[in-house]
Amino acid sequence: MSRIAMIVWNEFRNDARVLKEAQTLQRAGHNVTVFALHTPGVTQEQEILDGGIAVSRVARSPLWKWRKGRAVSSAATSSAGHTAKIGRLSPTKQVLRIVARLWTHAVLFTRMALHRADVVHAHDVNTLPTAWLAAKVSGAKVIYDAHEISTSREGYNSFRRLVGVVEKLLMPRVQGTITTTDARAKFFARAYSIPRPVVLQNRPRLTPSRPSQRIRDQLQLAELWPIIVYQGGLQQGRGLERLVRIAAKVPNAYFVLIGGGRLTQSLIALSEQLALTERVHFIPTVALADLPDYTASADIGVQPIENTCLNHFTTDSNKLFEYLIAGLPVVASDLPEIRRIVRAHDNGLLVREGDDEALASALQRLVNDPELRAALAANSAKASAHANWEEQEVLLTDLYQRVWCDELRSVTARP
Repeated sequence: MSRIAMIVWNEFRNDARVLKEAQTLQRAGHNVTVFALHTPGVTQEQEILDGGIAVSRVARSPLWKWRKGRAVSSAATSSAGHTAKIGRLSPTKQVLRIVARLWTHAVLFTRMALHRADVVHAHDVNTLPTAWLAAKVSGAKVIYDAHEISTSREGYNSFRRLVGVVEKLLMPRVQGTITTTDARAKFFARAYSIPRPVVLQNRPRLTPSRPSQRIRDQLQLAELWPIIVYQGGLQQGRGLERLVRIAAKVPNAYFVLIGGGRLTQSLIALSEQLALTERVHFIPTVALADLPDYTASADIGVQPIENTCLNHFTTDSNKLFEYLIAGLPVVASDLPEIRRIVRAHDNGLLVREGDDEALASALQRLVNDPELRAALAANSAKASAHANWEEQEVLLTDLYQRVWCDELRSVTARP
C-alpha cells in the first residue's frame, strides 16, 4: 500500500478528525506519518502512536532551543485563551512572526519532500501550498481536506482574498478533495469548478455511552439539577456570551463549558459579573480519550452557534455528533446542516439562530420535562448506531483507492 504524509498546522494533540483519518488509513494497510507543529516541553519532536502512526513535529521558530521556557509558557497561555492577535503586535513582531512561520513551513516542506510519500494529505488551507510543493518535488499525489470554508470564516477576515487565491489555484490541481458537509461540498464545487468533494462528517467513533458522573464529581455539584454542556472551542460567533447570559433565565440547571479559546477569560468574567459562578462552570480542554465520559455525564447538549459567516451557516460541528453518540438530547441553532441532523433523528429542539428567548425557552423546557429529555435521549442513542465514524470511513479508503489506482495506471502507461 501507499506511504501517506499528512500535514496539520497544530500540535496534533487534540485533533480528533485527523487522528481518525490517520487511524483508518493505517488500519487499511497504508503507512501514515503526520507532520505537525512542535512546542518544546509540551510535545515530542518524533513520536509513534498506537497502531504505528508516526508523528514528526517542527517548532514554530528557528530559535526554539534557546526559548524552551518561553515556548512552554506560550503554550499554557494559548490553552487558557490568552493568545494575542496578530493585529495587536508591533510591526517588528509581526515581521518576526511571519519569518518564523515561513521557516516552519520550509522545514515541513523539506521533511515531507524527503519522506517521498505516495500521497500528501493537506488538512486545511494553511497547509495546502506547502503540501502541494512537497508533492511536486517528490512526485506524490495530493489530497486536500478542507475542514472549513476559510474564505468566509471567523477570524480570517484579513486572509480571505489570499485563501481564495490559494484554493482557486490549487484545488483544481489536486487529485482528491474532502470536506465536512454537503453544503460545503456544493460551495467548493461551484466556487472552483471542481468535482464535488467527498463528504466526511465530523462524527466520533462509536463508543459505549456508559452512565457517568464525571462532571458532577469533578465540579462537586451540590444539587441534582440537570447539566447543560457545551464542548468545543470558546471562540467568537459560537453564541457563548449569549449562553452565559441565558443561564440567568434558566434556573435549577448547571451550565458547563468544556474547552479553551480566546473567550475563556471574558466568559469567566461575565459569569462572575452576573453572579452565576455557582451554576456556570468551566473545564479546560480535556484529552480526546476522556471526552466521551465527560459528555455522557451531562443531561443536555447545547449548540448555539451564530450565523456570522458562511462557514458557520454550513456547519454541522463535531459537538452535535458527540452529543448524539453520548445519547444526549440537544438544543441547537436552526441552521441547514444542523437542522438536517436533528430532524432526521428527532433528538432535540431547534431554535432560531440569535434568538435569546427561544434558546432560553427550549433549554428550560428540557430542564423541566424529564420525560421529553428521556425520549430525545433515546432517539440520540438509537441514531448513534448509524451516525458514527465507522459508518462513513469507507468513503475515505475508497478515495485513496481511486487515487492509488490512478497512480498505478499512470506508472504503467509511461513508456
